[in-house]
Amino acid sequence: MRKIIRYTGIVLGVLAIMGCSNSPTPIDYGNDGCHYCKMTIVDKIHGAELITDKGKVFKFDATECMLNYVAEGNELEVGSFLTNHYESPTALISATEATFLISDKLPSPMGAYLTAFEDVSQAENIKGEKGGELYTWEALKTHLMK
Repeated sequence: MRKIIRYTGIVLGVLAIMGCSNSPTPIDYGNDGCHYCKMTIVDKIHGAELITDKGKVFKFDATECMLNYVAEGNELEVGSFLTNHYESPTALISATEATFLISDKLPSPMGAYLTAFEDVSQAENIKGEKGGELYTWEALKTHLMK
C-alpha cells in the first residue's frame, strides 16, 4: 500500500512539473482559434503565441492580434512572445528578437501586412524586392499602437 501511495505521489509530482512548462505549444493550423479575434489560425507564416510566466499559452493568427490583446490591458505576466517567421513557416521564434517587415506586397491575416523574419539580412532582401519598412519589436509596438 505504501508503495502505491509513493508511486502515485511521484507520478503526480512529475505531472505537476510538466504542466508548468514555459515551452511553446505547436499551433494546430486549421483547427486552433486566435485568442484575440477568434478566427481559425491557418496562415503558417504569421501565427504567434504568448506564453505567461506560469506556462499558459495563448495562440494568435497574427502578431498584430497578440499585440492588440496585450494592449487591451489584459493583466498577464508574460514569459515570452513568439511568432512564426518567413524563412521557416510554422517555426516559432522570439518575437522580441525578430525583425518585422510591413509591406503591402506581403499580406497578413489581419491586414497589417506584417511579417516576421529571424534573420535581419533576409528581411532587408525581401524589403528590397517588395518594399516596405523594417521594425524591431519595440519600434513595431510603438508603430502599431498609434
